[in-house]
Amino acid sequence: MKITSIKSKEIKDSRGEPTIEVEVCSENICVTASVPSGKSAGSREAKNVPIETVIKNIEEIIAPAILNLEIDPQGVDKILIELDGTEDKSKLGGNTTLGVSLAVTRLASKLENKPLWKYINEISGVDTNPALPKLFMNVINGGAHADFRIPFQESMIVTDCNSYDNAVTFLDKLGEVVKEKYGEVKIGDEGGFSPQMSRVEEPFELIYSLMDSDMKIAIDVAGSELYKDGRYKLFEKEYTSNELQKIYKDLVENFPLFSIEDPFEESDFSAFSDMVKESRDWKLKSGDEDLIIVGDDLTTTNAKQILDSARNRRANAVIIKPNQIGTLSEVYSAVKIARGAGWKIICSHRSGETMDDFIADLAVGIGAYGIKAGSPRQQERLVKYQRLQQISKEI
Repeated sequence: MKITSIKSKEIKDSRGEPTIEVEVCSENICVTASVPSGKSAGSREAKNVPIETVIKNIEEIIAPAILNLEIDPQGVDKILIELDGTEDKSKLGGNTTLGVSLAVTRLASKLENKPLWKYINEISGVDTNPALPKLFMNVINGGAHADFRIPFQESMIVTDCNSYDNAVTFLDKLGEVVKEKYGEVKIGDEGGFSPQMSRVEEPFELIYSLMDSDMKIAIDVAGSELYKDGRYKLFEKEYTSNELQKIYKDLVENFPLFSIEDPFEESDFSAFSDMVKESRDWKLKSGDEDLIIVGDDLTTTNAKQILDSARNRRANAVIIKPNQIGTLSEVYSAVKIARGAGWKIICSHRSGETMDDFIADLAVGIGAYGIKAGSPRQQERLVKYQRLQQISKEI
């Protein structure tokens, strides 16, 4: 089967910002894929280009190169990478290449009559069985996603995929308590509640008071957003990286916090390495032996960056966001490097999401430890959870 048609159009993401939807066809069989975007982005991420440029690049550069080719997702990815010719997708745009990469992979799975997660598992070369990921569900938003009403960008509950209903019940209870304690509050970009708080411990106290015994807490600090002139700013007070590490130590010893994403600025390498080393001696209230220290802005789904951080022991887990790198083939390479280092894999959405549920199939197909899909209070995020429920019946 061959690619017989490819076209694109502008759509709006969950923040109302323009993004791209790509349609790829083989004769009368067509699929679409759409591309999310992030507000808090690492400097080493693939670069996006304006939507009108995406549409022009697909029509004038990509379509002539892939039309009438046999449907081979990794072959198409190779062409996309060669056509772009840059390290950061700055010529065609990571949003351009990813839209095509996702759509071609979805079309291939459909033509082979296989669930997308199964097809991904077979072609990715990640050498692991498909598995349902743990849910890292955003319940309280802060940082750049919520005008810094709370310093840390995301506070999440973590539970098994088959405990989704319990997580939603928790979210409902949290909403009632937040309204009672703080009144009507704003909702962050990823659907979490975003009350104005005054202490670092406050969101943890709130979550811990309501969560079930089988739940844990994870946070995304987005350390780069708090960093300026060598210091980290939390609630109008500045901290060195060592002082911030002490805050993390207190939090994991007093609350069932077991995973911290981007605890420091993306290039504060020594702080990451020091925390990986020091945290081995911390007594986690969650009962876990080791704290999960997750790279996101640190690693940007980039195999070279992950390898460098693994060699220097800056983390022990990684966020996988396809739009940070621009093609699924490069995502698979990043996952294989991380797995080779013994790191946990956590697939993630972005703050500007679409109705595309591809990330759910990707997480299952690569056997990810976890998935971040935000709060199911927003439709663009709910569809990811709904797809996971469907996959749980297929797997």
